[in-house]
Amino acid sequence: MDHVLGLDGGGTKTLSALADQTGRVVEIVHGPSLDPTAAGDWPDLLSRQLTRTLEGSGAPAAAVLGLSFHDEIKHFTAMQEEVAANLLPHSRVAVENDVRIAFDGAFASGGGILLLAGTGSMAWASLNGPEDRHYRIGGCGDVFGDEGSAFWIGRESLTIASQALDGRLPEAKPFAQALLRRLLIPPEGLIDWVYSIDNQRTAIADIARLTAAIAESGCATAKAIIDRACDHLARHVAAAEQCLAYPDGRRADWSYAGGVFGNAAILDGVRRRIGTMPVDPVLPPIGGALLHAARLAGWPVDAGFIGRLKVSLQDRVQSKTQ
Repeated sequence: MDHVLGLDGGGTKTLSALADQTGRVVEIVHGPSLDPTAAGDWPDLLSRQLTRTLEGSGAPAAAVLGLSFHDEIKHFTAMQEEVAANLLPHSRVAVENDVRIAFDGAFASGGGILLLAGTGSMAWASLNGPEDRHYRIGGCGDVFGDEGSAFWIGRESLTIASQALDGRLPEAKPFAQALLRRLLIPPEGLIDWVYSIDNQRTAIADIARLTAAIAESGCATAKAIIDRACDHLARHVAAAEQCLAYPDGRRADWSYAGGVFGNAAILDGVRRRIGTMPVDPVLPPIGGALLHAARLAGWPVDAGFIGRLKVSLQDRVQSKTQ
């Protein structure tokens, strides 16, 4: 038990990793989404993910699993905790919301506001970090929330495209045509495509990349969708600042995570609306899970450990993508 396990299970993909007591990452494994609302076989997928990660390593001293919808839907939360405990019976195990581990990674030991925009969206905030009170803003899911997320951008894009195609929004027809070309479907095939795909949440979220690309080409309709997404995301941070209310009146540091911020225009748009520069995340979400697991195992976690974990994660991720 000379290693700990971290897992980041977002809306579209999963990343798990092992780290030793020096902060060196010894294994990293990519896998499919463990979203319980989209994949009924998620316990089997989680089992296979852990088996691949732990192959030849034995039980970890501690494991922290960041899973979507944890602490949001009681039924799923209970199942996630039960499945995790059964799969790792010889380890200390904690299951957290995937945004919580992103927060732990972004600030490592301190406090602030983490704005996550991936498949879904949420802000997570704390004055002083791991042991202090935590607040969450947004993250209500794709039925009535997740504003500014990739899914929200994709859903808005489909709504506007459908209204353009039937004449309700004629000014948006160039956008609709550009989107359909990128989706490789004819206008009459839009409904069939949406309701025939296996994982609507993931497929609709993927449309966000197409809309961002159309916006970059100068399309006013696409730009307006991206602008509204930036408005929504900035409001998450404004609400989180009200929760924190630092005694000395200063503004909270904020950071970011999630694939939506891979688009520089969106990150810059949110930054301009908030009015302050974000701080770079200290660690990615998987690093937050590993850091939390190291603390759970009782290991001494200092700046040196965090620094080695950061460098090691960067090296391992780069080697996986080369």
